Amino acid sequence: MEDKEIRPFIVPSFSPEKTRWLQERLKTSNYPNELTEDVGWTHGAPRWAVEPLAKIWAHGFDWEIPRAKMNSWRHYHTTIDDINLHFVHEPSSHKDAIPILLLHGWPSTFYEFHKIIEPLRDGVNGGQAFHVVVPSLPGYGFSEPPKKSGYVLQGGDWGGIIGKYVASHYSENCKAFHTGFPYTLPPLPTPRNILLHPFKIVKFFASLIVGFDRIYGEGSTILGGATFANAERNNDCGYRSIQGTRPYTLAYGLSDSPLGLLGWMLEKYHNWAFHPEERKDADALPDTIHPYEFLTQVSIYLLTNTMSSSIRIYYECLQQNEMMKVIVPRVEVPVAVCAFAHDIARLPEDWLKAATNLHQYSKFVSGGHFPALEEAKLLTQDVQQFGKTLRNLPIFPKE
Repeated sequence: MEDKEIRPFIVPSFSPEKTRWLQERLKTSNYPNELTEDVGWTHGAPRWAVEPLAKIWAHGFDWEIPRAKMNSWRHYHTTIDDINLHFVHEPSSHKDAIPILLLHGWPSTFYEFHKIIEPLRDGVNGGQAFHVVVPSLPGYGFSEPPKKSGYVLQGGDWGGIIGKYVASHYSENCKAFHTGFPYTLPPLPTPRNILLHPFKIVKFFASLIVGFDRIYGEGSTILGGATFANAERNNDCGYRSIQGTRPYTLAYGLSDSPLGLLGWMLEKYHNWAFHPEERKDADALPDTIHPYEFLTQVSIYLLTNTMSSSIRIYYECLQQNEMMKVIVPRVEVPVAVCAFAHDIARLPEDWLKAATNLHQYSKFVSGGHFPALEEAKLLTQDVQQFGKTLRNLPIFPKE
């Protein structure tokens, strides 16, 4: 059953009791013992990176500052399929504005887009303007967790996965798809590809013999999600292994320990963001992500106690083997792909042209898995450029 009522919402403060609890827990945290040798980030987030951020969180971070910024936008709740969902809706004053839905992933929240909501809404620098909608995914932040299993397709990251599914299955509503995290099959010898893309098929099978880099160019192919939970083949997917198999057990530590929550999230923000090569192992966060931005994300999970519910989507995905419903279908609506330098997955343009209606492909020498935080201007410009392209297509009514 769907409840179409839309109710205004205000991002809440931390209660005095919750603030005291957080500060006391951080002050009395037990840090794990570590090897005496420096192993960098190979074992996960090291103490030297976690402890300074924990001290800032306890004594220097003021939740009311990002809260005030968030509450400058229009927030709402609505109930869909018995789940209370949160979303931001910032309508543009431009008459030619295009509706856009910004979807976050894990371990992120709607706040990831705080740098681009207003520029997209206002059509900054004379670019295309958008009516901006930013939901919190079910079980994330201020959206209620699902009460029953089986919600895998409620999810660049899960936002890209959800977006691909929506774009390929609901083209009557979703008129275009912009992503930095495309999920497609390579150019396999299907009847369509044999007819339209025979050379791409040959290139793909040649790449299996001589390597992707030699065929498509160095660094053009990163299959970060190819081994979803097989940690013996990919050390970076350890988190997916446990979140995809035993999320309840992990959730005790992430729900009860602010320090554990911070460390679990920091590893991903460090590993998945773009660092200059000389600073890769030396900085906890790159200069493009301010500690307060990271701590705001962590605080949203803590305030809402949704880290446990956010990770269950990995269990649903792995156990129900649902990803083929996302990967296989071709996307017929116009597609734009932005490939940031250090994202965790990247596909050759050949693959994208065979599997989608690709209209725009952009490669960047910076940025990582959180481009709305790391490279807000570049992402805004790329979205606006795609929006301008869409205006010239017969998918939106002319004024």
